[in-house]
Amino acid sequence: MEACGSAHHWARELRKLGHDVRLMPAAYVKPYVKRGKTDAVDAEAIYEAVRRPTMRFVEIKSEDQQAVLAIHRARDLVVRQRTQVVNMIRSILREFGHILPTGIEAVSKFAREHGAEAQLEMPEIADGILGVMCHQLSGLDARVDGLTKLIEQHAWLDADARRLMRMPGIVPITAWAVVATIGDAKQFETGRDLAAWLGLTPLNKSSGGRERLGRITEKGDRYIRKLPIIGMTSRALMAKNSPEKADTWTAKLLDEKTFRLATVAMANKSARIIWALLTKQEEYRQPIT
Repeated sequence: MEACGSAHHWARELRKLGHDVRLMPAAYVKPYVKRGKTDAVDAEAIYEAVRRPTMRFVEIKSEDQQAVLAIHRARDLVVRQRTQVVNMIRSILREFGHILPTGIEAVSKFAREHGAEAQLEMPEIADGILGVMCHQLSGLDARVDGLTKLIEQHAWLDADARRLMRMPGIVPITAWAVVATIGDAKQFETGRDLAAWLGLTPLNKSSGGRERLGRITEKGDRYIRKLPIIGMTSRALMAKNSPEKADTWTAKLLDEKTFRLATVAMANKSARIIWALLTKQEEYRQPIT
């Protein structure tokens, strides 16, 4: 089957009936599609693709894994909606000469206090719309906080997630999302395979015996990929502001590479460590410096 919406559900149901179910990325099936698109043509392409000895398959997720990821998707959606509302509030205020300090906390504080103070110098209808947006932002803030606490509570109950949280830059949200998305880490032969699956490795453009690496591929799940990058960005900022506390590898990386390239490289390394911790069921140990 192609790995698409509801594919994991039907794969589980077919397994219950005794079938050997394989899920394939749609991008890997497409090269075998002939002219046009019909059910028969798609079925033929899937049949041809699944017979390839080098075909790569998608691990079938359990119901628990999908439930965990549903929480993460919901939180990610609410965060994006909150960002949209914050930008809307800032734009309304800017049009009438009111500038808020940078940061989402400044806008959230303004939203909580709006209406309690005297009306701003702007048309009444604009102030009314601003009030609607402020009310919306307050609700979204509460939802984000609620979902974040829910994720953190459940992450501490998961042994693998707790193991990953011992790593620098890996917070409960990242740990629980990675564990739920990966499932069985042994499906990857090496840590580099996991890093490549997350889209944290450079594109290989080698030819004629000449090794040539391109930009970061950014393949795979965008949400899961950005979580370790965000964590490593925070870690890199701490190392940049306090070089004496940074380990040798991180300090050297920040000296030789641009900041963003360094954070992606740190996320790449963290993905390989995650693979080792999950496959070997070991605890994280600080590197010897």
